[in-house]
Amino acid sequence: MRTVFFLLLTSLLIGQADAAPRAKAASNPAPKPTAPARTATELAASIRPSLVKITQLGREGTDGIGSGFIVSEDGLIATNLHVIGEARRLQVEMHDGKTHDVTVVQASDSHHDLALIKIDAKGLTTLPLGDSSKARQGDPIVAMGAPEGLAFSIVQGVLSATRDIDGLEMLQVAVPIEKGNSGGPLLDMQGNVLGLLTLKSLKTENLGFAMPVNDLKTLIEKPNPVPMSRWLTIGALNPKQWQTFLGAQWTQHAGVIRSEFPGAGFGGRALCLSTQKVPEGTFETSVTVRLDDESGAAGLTFCSDGAEKHYGFYASGGKLRLTRFNGPDVYSWTILADVPSDAYKAGEWNTLRVRVEPERLVCFVNGKQVIESDDTGLRSGSAGLCKFRTTVADFRNFRVGTDLAEKPLQPEVASQLRSKVEEYIAAAATADKTLDGLLENPAAARRVLVEQRRKLEEEAAKLRELEHELHRRAMTKEILAELAKPEPEINLLRCALLLARHDNPEIDISTYLNSFNAMVLDLKDDPEITKGTIPAVKRLSRYLFEENGFHGSRGDYGSRSNSYLNEVLDDREGLPITLSVLYVELASELGVQGVFGVPLPGKFMVGYRDGPEGELQLVDVFEHGKLVTVEQAALDLTEDGHFPEGALSPTTKQAILLRMLRNLMSSVFDDSRSLRESLPYLNLLLAIDPQSAAERLTRAQMRQRLGEKAGAREDVTWLIDNFPNDGPPELMQQLDRWLQSLRE
Repeated sequence: MRTVFFLLLTSLLIGQADAAPRAKAASNPAPKPTAPARTATELAASIRPSLVKITQLGREGTDGIGSGFIVSEDGLIATNLHVIGEARRLQVEMHDGKTHDVTVVQASDSHHDLALIKIDAKGLTTLPLGDSSKARQGDPIVAMGAPEGLAFSIVQGVLSATRDIDGLEMLQVAVPIEKGNSGGPLLDMQGNVLGLLTLKSLKTENLGFAMPVNDLKTLIEKPNPVPMSRWLTIGALNPKQWQTFLGAQWTQHAGVIRSEFPGAGFGGRALCLSTQKVPEGTFETSVTVRLDDESGAAGLTFCSDGAEKHYGFYASGGKLRLTRFNGPDVYSWTILADVPSDAYKAGEWNTLRVRVEPERLVCFVNGKQVIESDDTGLRSGSAGLCKFRTTVADFRNFRVGTDLAEKPLQPEVASQLRSKVEEYIAAAATADKTLDGLLENPAAARRVLVEQRRKLEEEAAKLRELEHELHRRAMTKEILAELAKPEPEINLLRCALLLARHDNPEIDISTYLNSFNAMVLDLKDDPEITKGTIPAVKRLSRYLFEENGFHGSRGDYGSRSNSYLNEVLDDREGLPITLSVLYVELASELGVQGVFGVPLPGKFMVGYRDGPEGELQLVDVFEHGKLVTVEQAALDLTEDGHFPEGALSPTTKQAILLRMLRNLMSSVFDDSRSLRESLPYLNLLLAIDPQSAAERLTRAQMRQRLGEKAGAREDVTWLIDNFPNDGPPELMQQLDRWLQSLRE
């Protein structure tokens, strides 16, 4: 039974999951193996024209420096992704001191930390790409870059080894890698690039790591270009929701806003104001914040005029501070309160809340009141976030409203809990007497206490899992409610975001729905959208893939991030199915007719017809919106050049969500994560599709291995009750024996 059913399950899973695209060999010509070795001096002279220094430019000047090298005569430059960052202006300095602005981020790969950038230049001197698979331990190498900003420096060493670093094969080199070296080339003694300098060893100064150049070749062959104007918006805050003042760098990812670098105001002050309208009269504002350095300060600002006047309630030096700012310098600031609080947890997430009344200000941290002030100096303006000094601060769940306090528990529930707390307090009062008794046999008493502590820790772990399961079931309930609507009314975008929130409770779905609505507004009045299906499809593809840089994931196809639609919107990188969901939902919201998802085996695509009788055409969203005929797709995705029946039919929104779930399950299985981590996906899938026999079988096996016999019996009983009448009798017998073993 196990073998036959498991083979069936495997074939079903493989057929449903999106297969990673096959990478082609890069077109960059291989180096000549017979080229003579050269000295480091000779290499330095010949390679220098191909090296560049890359500078990140911020509001206040240089934000970061790295290295790169030229790979094409028309201005293509290779470097590390972390060198160029996100939402950064980039400048390239050539060996002769000339500078160029980067015009396009030609390709990026977050998994391998690689990037290709483009400048407007011709006739540049390139470096030949070697074959990193042929590099051998002990081979002499040279590395070049801009350590600490000192451009065009060279160091000589040897290849120490190839090592697995966090699942990536990297070249270990016996050369020092300093800040600014990242992105520089690692070369053999013939002058061929073997890798890109990436990591500095934490163990010794004379040891580092480089990303093999063969990973770069795939990126050259399959780019995902993003114009610089759009690259500057990746990770940037939506200007329709936030306005920043006084500098610093504000970015957003997965619903978390991060502020880095000092602001331009005195003390490194910087503001990020919400465009939400603040209620008149009494109102409240709150945010959950975490500081990487408690010597800094970050929190809430309110009653702000958008410049120098505002209040601030924030963590500072481990305390809670309320300040009124009346001007640009410290002499115009009034610290209204600066107090410690046991309710504040340094280094952790803390929720700050302020209640603004006509005659007073009341400040809370994690639900506990810490400050009350009768200051009335400011009473109108915007609310938002503030940060000071060099600390890096993360913010989430910013809110404005009339009453944001956590609501009290139901009286009967509160009474039960209070009685338990009172029992504990009463027991604590007798702690001294308890200790006196334990001291009669301290060794044995300690053993008992250790056992009891471990038991409590196990119970705490169970409570955490109960909390997670409660959240997952709440998300399941919301997804099922959405899917219960008539097909045209189902909000697939919201379903996909709920699927992401099933794993991450901190995702603010409204934030991403607003981001999507902003995209709709961008295209709503575009004349091409209203001309018909074909012009609209071309415009949608241009908008998503050329203007906004959405692209298929190249280096980390199996990452769960590619299945989370919020991260796809943040990073503009995803799987065929998640990019298709965005494409189809955008077309639907704009009223474009005849655009739908097509569940091809191995690769999800977008289909469209120009009228009910129009010929089916396909959009390969993974390949930058490439238009593909049905015949071309069949040749690429099937062995016989023909699709099975039904593969070209428009799919339902429920089927799309199930396919996304199966992709998530595949990513868990591929990474050999625990059974318990994959079980919630199976539970959700079976809640959506209770008739899925393959997943029933898988869950029964998982439950049995986890010792959950009752759950396994439930699934095996279902398999028996739903066994087909014409099914093999021997399989039915094996199911019966399996059920019997679960009863023993």
